Amino acid sequence: MTTMSDVAAAAGVSVMTVSNVLNDRPKVGPDTRLRVLEAVDRLGYEVNLTAKRLRSGRTDTIGLVVPRFDHPYFGELAAKLAVALAATGRHLSVEQSNASPEGELEALSQARIATYDAVLLSVVGLHYDDVDRLRTTKPVVLLGEQEMPPRFDHLQLDNETGACAATRHLIDGGSRRLLMTGGGDEGFPSMSTMRTVGFERALREAGLQGAVLPLIRYEPTDARAAVAERLRQDPTIDGIFAITDQVAVGVLAGVRDAGLRVPDDVQVVGFDNLAFGEHIDPGLTTIDPNHDWVVERVIDLIDRRIAGEQLAPQHLTSPARLVPRGSTRS
Repeated sequence: MTTMSDVAAAAGVSVMTVSNVLNDRPKVGPDTRLRVLEAVDRLGYEVNLTAKRLRSGRTDTIGLVVPRFDHPYFGELAAKLAVALAATGRHLSVEQSNASPEGELEALSQARIATYDAVLLSVVGLHYDDVDRLRTTKPVVLLGEQEMPPRFDHLQLDNETGACAATRHLIDGGSRRLLMTGGGDEGFPSMSTMRTVGFERALREAGLQGAVLPLIRYEPTDARAAVAERLRQDPTIDGIFAITDQVAVGVLAGVRDAGLRVPDDVQVVGFDNLAFGEHIDPGLTTIDPNHDWVVERVIDLIDRRIAGEQLAPQHLTSPARLVPRGSTRS
């Protein structure tokens, strides 16, 4: 096995100089750096990453814990995080919690956290007290709508404002009999509760009434069947706010199943701005929760924490915006 001493001898430099080059320290001239790198390549020297990480106390890996692997929202968030981290020479490891308290607690266990430089957790199953008992020296950033212990960094989506904007857009396009597919008041701050609050706020401000059609699962098949049945019962419904883009896909199909057209008879707005929404027919009007903003803020927070900066816990809300497409008229 080629050693660092072999590389130093081949390049005519000291072992310390080789170490400086491999660790990208700004102490080596360009000609010497090039000579060392050529020797590394010629001899096939490989850095012992395990030893390097033990010395530095860093793993160069960030953990992301999501409720489900198969949900496009989390898939797109993970993809953007992975690309951004790769640009800095780091890796993303994604775990599935199944939205259960047990799964989320396991991801936050001391043994698991030790394998990461920081952990990003989408909180669904755990409550305030559960998270408050967590003791770790590693940075933890919480994602989700529930109230969380203020000592942790916490990023939320602007669910209420986004849902309100979606509903106003339907009203501006002429809808007067509105339905929200999915949603409902869960009795505590959640994605479902906050988007329902936004839907109802827009209706109240416009002097209109609407209805919420609950779903057991936010899946296209469930939404399709439920919306088709509701429209057959009440064909006067002319605007539907779907709680997610996944649900919106089912809504579009349900409208067609009921013999109606989008957007001529029924306008439809989703939420999440998933990539497929631009390519279905008609294109899905949606609310963009700003994944790019979330990724930038998350990486900035964990980098500052890892660097040891004494920063007060950050509680941030991403700015949402409407993305109009063909499923609405205005």
